Amino acid sequence: MRISIACRLFFWLVLAGTSSLLLAAETPLLLREPTLSRTIIVFRYADDLWSVPRDGADFAQPQGAIFGPKVMIINEFAGSGGDAMPWYFKREGVGKLVGKRTWGGLVGLSGYPDLMDGGMVMAPSMAIWNPDNGQWDVENRGVAPDIEVELDPAQVRQGHDPQLEKAVQVIMEELAKNPPKQPKHPPYPNYHAK
Repeated sequence: MRISIACRLFFWLVLAGTSSLLLAAETPLLLREPTLSRTIIVFRYADDLWSVPRDGADFAQPQGAIFGPKVMIINEFAGSGGDAMPWYFKREGVGKLVGKRTWGGLVGLSGYPDLMDGGMVMAPSMAIWNPDNGQWDVENRGVAPDIEVELDPAQVRQGHDPQLEKAVQVIMEELAKNPPKQPKHPPYPNYHAK
């Protein structure tokens, strides 16, 4: 297999850049006070980790987290994992469910035998129950939305998605009531002052 010169050069630049970054920065330790290195300050605010580059804007840890209110769209075609995720979302109070009740196929399969012709026999062998109330919450019932919205085919043909539009309306109302908090980082330390 031939590797182009450009590919090799890119690999070595990445490797050299990574190793020089590792050598240049001190490894920060997570303490109750801000943790410092040459390039970054890490501090805890509202049970989240925030890092501040010394030369720019703050960014939250974990990166990619969605702060603020949340909404999940569900419908009657969602089963199995499409039942599980809304159930977890609702059970943990993450946000509101918008749409139609899921179909209730939250079961597990295990130990199904192979047949001589290459086929197999499958039957549910596990079910999910709620330890909070001792009930089989989802199987053959589905997960009910907090706000029921029918996906009307006539509206879809006209370019509208009533479930999405309702979810956006709900999230905008939630954002107006509870905007995400933006913490202000502490003053930068001055190690030169005695």
